[in-house]
Amino acid sequence: MRHAYSVETVRAAEQALMARLPEGALMQRAAAGLAVACGDLLRRNGRVYGSRVLLLAGSGDNGGDTLYAGARLARRGAGVRALLTSPGKAHRAGLAALLAAGGQVLDGPDLGAFGPVDLVVDGITGIGGRGGLRPEAAELVRVVTAGRAPVLAVDLPSGVEADTGQVLGTAVRADATVTFGAYKPGLLVDPAAEHAGALRLVDIGLAEELPARPDLEALQYADVAALLPVPGAESDKYRRGVVGVAAGSERYPGAAVLAVAGALRGGAGAVRYSGPGADAVIARFPETLVHPGPPSRAGRVQAWVAGPGLGDSSASEAAVADVLAADVPVLVDADGLRLMDAATVRARTAPTVLTPHAGEAAALLGVGREEVEAGRLAAVRELAARYRATVLLKGSTTLVASDGDTPVRVNPTGTSWLATAGSGDVLSGLTGSLLAAGLAPRDAASVGAYLHGLAARRASDGAPVAAQDVADAIPAAWRDVRA
Repeated sequence: MRHAYSVETVRAAEQALMARLPEGALMQRAAAGLAVACGDLLRRNGRVYGSRVLLLAGSGDNGGDTLYAGARLARRGAGVRALLTSPGKAHRAGLAALLAAGGQVLDGPDLGAFGPVDLVVDGITGIGGRGGLRPEAAELVRVVTAGRAPVLAVDLPSGVEADTGQVLGTAVRADATVTFGAYKPGLLVDPAAEHAGALRLVDIGLAEELPARPDLEALQYADVAALLPVPGAESDKYRRGVVGVAAGSERYPGAAVLAVAGALRGGAGAVRYSGPGADAVIARFPETLVHPGPPSRAGRVQAWVAGPGLGDSSASEAAVADVLAADVPVLVDADGLRLMDAATVRARTAPTVLTPHAGEAAALLGVGREEVEAGRLAAVRELAARYRATVLLKGSTTLVASDGDTPVRVNPTGTSWLATAGSGDVLSGLTGSLLAAGLAPRDAASVGAYLHGLAARRASDGAPVAAQDVADAIPAAWRDVRA
């Protein structure tokens, strides 16, 4: 599992570690790891010896890491030059090391005499940077990256917010980021994550100084495999979990079909459907147990999914209220988010999972959509606290937050091909099946998002994909994880 920590936590851990190490040892560890990563990237496109490396070095420790790494590359035969964003404040020891190794300092961003660049190393600002790049630094980045050389960011791309994932101004867009000691939330959460490229964590010995509880975490294959509910020899359809689906309408019967598809492909022992889309559901999935409604009369279930395609009728509102009155876990999505009563959700004693996209989250919070998209981490935390629920905020990086003192989870398997009609309905059914199987709400939402992303990647293989294709690929994604 990947763990991310706030700037304050990382700095405290660094201070504790530096107190036990010789002066400068921590920076040398970071620089050594950075130089190795630079070398790997250069070898991918040629070789280290004779390559041309351009350092963008700021005034802080981030600039020092960059200069020391540049010195190591210069000693390996690379042609290394540095542009200092604050020449009078450059890290003195790092600059001296670079010059002693044969590196050079450029007077300005005129790179004509330097020739083609094989790698640009962004060491302008570190984890303490705020508010985007200053205009002069932004112009410098624009000029030196015009040649389309790969850009490697040091610790995180300059200009992004380390703690929140926000991008409040101009920021570097890196092809890869080397981060030290621990991941920072902004490396995993959009929009900042879009600027980071491929991530590489360099171990500098910080693990013993970091607290057990991170601020953010991302599941990996092994974590998901350990959580997947696998039936035993004595399992039957009821023990595997029965999920109820209250979805669809005369106008949107497809939403019911897709939610049921997600539930069945997600491993539910049985699916009970309640609503006006029964004919469409039975035509596609004859194994579904259908009932015209209300949901409370459909039969016993271990979890409910309510909302996809319900529309705005009074019957739809009554169906959502009926589901929320059930003493089982309930997932509310799409139209159900508009129809639910906030006080009823907060008063529930059984778990509730809300799965909004940015627009729906904005409506629930009473803010603009752009505010949610710019600050996704803050938005998902606020929703979880306000509704006393587990919240899955859909988007380019899906986030899962629960009310209480638990880390936010970020899903690493998302793909832009999921931006298609009905994919959210599939995710709701899939997550509902995991709730019915007995997974805790936070685990069900996290595993559901993970499998959903894997299924979309498998189904699309770089080509357009429809929601039903994603649902049909869920078993293959399940096998991939278990393998």
